[in-house]
Amino acid sequence: MPATTEPTTPAGAVGSVVGGLLAVHAHPDDETLATGALLATWAAAGLPVTLVTCTRGERGEVIGPALAHLEGDGPALAAHREGELAAALVALGVRDHVFLDGGGDRYEDSGMAWVSAGRAGAAEAVPPRAFVGIPLDEAAGRLADVLRDRNPAVVVTYEPGGGYGHPDHVRAHRVTMHAIRLAGITPVVLWAVQGSSALRDGLSALELVDGLVRPDPAGPLPTVAVPDEDVDVVVDVEPVLDRVLAAMRAHATQIQAVNRLASPAAVAQYALSNAVLAPVLPAEGYRVAASVSAIRWPTGIRPRR
Repeated sequence: MPATTEPTTPAGAVGSVVGGLLAVHAHPDDETLATGALLATWAAAGLPVTLVTCTRGERGEVIGPALAHLEGDGPALAAHREGELAAALVALGVRDHVFLDGGGDRYEDSGMAWVSAGRAGAAEAVPPRAFVGIPLDEAAGRLADVLRDRNPAVVVTYEPGGGYGHPDHVRAHRVTMHAIRLAGITPVVLWAVQGSSALRDGLSALELVDGLVRPDPAGPLPTVAVPDEDVDVVVDVEPVLDRVLAAMRAHATQIQAVNRLASPAAVAQYALSNAVLAPVLPAEGYRVAASVSAIRWPTGIRPRR
């Protein structure tokens, strides 16, 4: 399977295979923001869910004065964000969590810089153990060990652009695709995406909040946005929305202004440290990047073709 190629197989028909889900994310909070409804829905069905987190988010910006002292203090922020992640996973119902580095010689947050609205690029300087600098075979080899041990039916991560270009997200995508090849397993592989029309509709539904920016629905979209017809699988958010919002609130250093909305286009909204509002859409979207087995999806998860 190529490391970052176009999807090879459309979403399979409903079948008899069902099993564990394994998600790979770069930092604490990404699991909730990108795949929260999928994780919560899978867990609610009583099926195994494993989260692999590649770094502890040491270089993240911190929201609010109460925790502002953590920003710039990598070890302290990492320790705090580990606690936030643990609380978020309780909210989502996820019981199996692994840091990719195994807690030894740590993989560190590589940082990022905004290069345009909604698009990130590399930071000017990165730490010696930045995740983007870890040899691909080393990081993928560690993940391959986890994959062989858990043997999930489904693996989910970012699309090749990392959702919005964060270098660690892009690296997590590449590590995941390479690790699947190294592990010699054949799961269904999902990439988190959103249909462009649904995302623009969600942006239009955002409600103004003092001190926060409402983005232009007609403006440029991040790489998570794909043509509507390229969304292969959707997850209904409303049945697990309370779980997802509780997980968002657990990540208090990273996520603010979490509130429900009464709109068919967006069920909630939030903002990150950039103070720009973002919607929680009524359905999470996924692209099937690889599939050799038909999946009997849990209730609330629907293939579109």
